[in-house]
Amino acid sequence: MSSPVQRSSLERLHHVEKRIVQALELAGSVMEELGNSQGPRAEAVVGCCREFMLCMRQIQNTMREEIKSACEYRPFEKCDYSARIANEICCKKLEYVIEKMDAMQLNIEHSTNEV
Repeated sequence: MSSPVQRSSLERLHHVEKRIVQALELAGSVMEELGNSQGPRAEAVVGCCREFMLCMRQIQNTMREEIKSACEYRPFEKCDYSARIANEICCKKLEYVIEKMDAMQLNIEHSTNEV
């Protein structure tokens, strides 16, 4: 199951895909208008070009955000490896201290029994 962040990212990329298709359709409309036998209608060409540029700006902004988001992704951010290693080292140190204290306790008991 995907996380909400991944899902929204995929949705944004799907929206970009739709915007690219729309931009291509606008470019096709301009080409049709330019190929019109009666000559191109300036207002239609300007309108399509304006909308095309708006699509390109939106696509560029969304892609920039997605790339930035992907670059910020740190796969080992939640890794607990160093914490686990530090914990294991602490446990080994405690085992060593307990072992030495037990040895000291035996020495104390042994020396007390001899006196």
